[in-house]
Amino acid sequence: MNGIIHSIQTLGTLDGPGVRFVVFVQGCNLRCGCCHNPDTWEGGGREMSPAEIAEKATRYRTYFGKDGGVTVSGGEPLLQAEFCTELFDACHARGINTCLDTSGSVLGDKVSALLDVTDRVLLDIKYPTDAQYRAFVGCPIDKPLAFLSLLNEKKIPTTLRQVIIPALNDSAESMAFLNTLAGQYPVIDGIELLPFKKICKTKYDQMGLEFPFEKYDTPSADTMEHLQKMLQK
Repeated sequence: MNGIIHSIQTLGTLDGPGVRFVVFVQGCNLRCGCCHNPDTWEGGGREMSPAEIAEKATRYRTYFGKDGGVTVSGGEPLLQAEFCTELFDACHARGINTCLDTSGSVLGDKVSALLDVTDRVLLDIKYPTDAQYRAFVGCPIDKPLAFLSLLNEKKIPTTLRQVIIPALNDSAESMAFLNTLAGQYPVIDGIELLPFKKICKTKYDQMGLEFPFEKYDTPSADTMEHLQKMLQK
């Protein structure tokens, strides 16, 4: 089964452990206000086979070291679960580690099968409340939490990620929620806080779209450090 691919980054360092070959798939079921990749939402992209991508990734294996490998991001990879499963199978056949970067908003048998060949998951937990999820993401918070429960059931190492947006989730409440999840689900072995940035606005302008979160600022280094200390406690 071919996948619809937006782009590939050959030597990524921000999408999982070590150096990663990052595959960005086309298509997303959500409309997050802070989305940096509106060009992945729908349309466009090119078809590529799992074998073709795995062969390309193999060329960079010497850079992966013991921790690196292939990450599939997006867009939303879970929308192309069967393709990702075949790709991860091809990676494992070549001794390459696999990682999934996802919102966790899609469930089902195909997603469960994909997780069986996934070595690590980067799970975006965007906000601490259901109201915020519905208003700023486009799905209930129950979906990513159900996905997290499945990760825990399958014992898949998981890193939680949250983009920090001033006035929305730069709060003690949000950090307490992440700490609570880490305490409830043993598979969570790390939490990453990422500062919200507006460099993506040029994409919105080029596409003739309004950037919904243009009014929000980038959090200061002091704010990020303060929130990180809350997690450490």
